[in-house]
Amino acid sequence: MHAGDNPGRGTLYIVATPIGNLEDITYRAVRILKEADLIACEDTRQTRKLLDHYGIDKPTVSYHEHNEAGRAQELISRLEQGQTIAQVSDAGMPGISDPGYRVVKLAIEHGIAVVPVPGAAAVITALAASGLPTDDFEFKGFLPAKSGQRRTAMEDMRNAQHTIIFYEAPHRIREAIEDIVHTLGSDRPVVIARELTKIHEEFIRGRAAEVLKQIAERELKGEITLLIGKSEGGPGAPEGDLRTRLQEIMRDQKLDEKAAMKILAKERGIGKSDLYRELQRGKRENG
Repeated sequence: MHAGDNPGRGTLYIVATPIGNLEDITYRAVRILKEADLIACEDTRQTRKLLDHYGIDKPTVSYHEHNEAGRAQELISRLEQGQTIAQVSDAGMPGISDPGYRVVKLAIEHGIAVVPVPGAAAVITALAASGLPTDDFEFKGFLPAKSGQRRTAMEDMRNAQHTIIFYEAPHRIREAIEDIVHTLGSDRPVVIARELTKIHEEFIRGRAAEVLKQIAERELKGEITLLIGKSEGGPGAPEGDLRTRLQEIMRDQKLDEKAAMKILAKERGIGKSDLYRELQRGKRENG
């Protein structure tokens, strides 16, 4: 549906705003914000800084995760009366790990035109400059806050053949990298993208163990995007790699061979006896 296809009804514009640098906004986004009857904001105080910077004097209303259910219905009523509403989040594209989905879904159900106005998004900005493969990637929002749940989530990434991207809180980033080392191995490529487009923008790139060493003595602040590179072993990794992985687990987790074999068997989804046979076969073939 295009804007104007439904006479008498308004249009909901989903407007991307800067993720840091206030210059990272399109001419079109500024025009839409100036023309809108109402701007729905995640935080009106945050959005006011942007509106003041561009001389935009339009009424605003808060639309965030705590009032989303009730406010979405209010916005739909205004749209049905013919008003034009621009929806923004504090930074980036609304709905991407931010409020926005509910009102978009409701507008579509009510036959109201929903028009995206593209712009900055931390996930794409971080990926483009990460140095990791960009041809195949997956964005998974925020990692679980608790270590156990985080490691369980990471287990599914062991043989991933694409770049995986998360948003992470600065006070949890060190633990997250520790869990990558523990679960995915010390050699897994990772990138921490911090404070994107801002004065203190920083990329920390390297193997998981190297990155952990770099951040061990530092307190990282600001918005963080975490990228995990693809498994370099691949889903069809030769069984000869089992011995290398076993030694890696023993070294990283300070375990004896028996305990490490138990973990490796679980990783590979095979029984301990089958793992033992594969290791013995590898020894014979190499020795």
